[in-house]
Amino acid sequence: MFSSKDKGSSAHFDTLVSSKTEIAGDLKFTGGLHVDGVIKGNLLAEAGSGAIVRISDKGRVEGQIHAPNIIINGEVHGDVHAGEYIELAKKARVTGDVYYHAMEMVLGAEVNGKLNHQAKGQTKKKDQAPDPAAMSNDGGAPGKVD
Repeated sequence: MFSSKDKGSSAHFDTLVSSKTEIAGDLKFTGGLHVDGVIKGNLLAEAGSGAIVRISDKGRVEGQIHAPNIIINGEVHGDVHAGEYIELAKKARVTGDVYYHAMEMVLGAEVNGKLNHQAKGQTKKKDQAPDPAAMSNDGGAPGKVD
């Protein structure tokens, strides 16, 4: 429980998407990305890059997320692929499947989709940023996980 707070608070966030910003299109990044606004597209970071993305309680992503480290406390509508670590905080709302190696889920977080644990070898395949043209957000009917 303490490791997630250390991971998020000690990380350096190079890029901020403010609450008054909406981005339409895919966003490729390295380093740290903090989202308070809306992104209508996919978030793509290279596997093994150590990149971290944090979606605040004000943030929303409508698309897939592919990053080594992910902290969600807002809304995500799309599949989430965490190569190393994912934290689902109290106000997290994920509609889509979550692929992870290590996960912390706090009471109050909600996932409407499947939780898929990936072994270290499998994670690298799943975490590689796919061709954005091949990705779509129209998955099957999600189920609720409490």
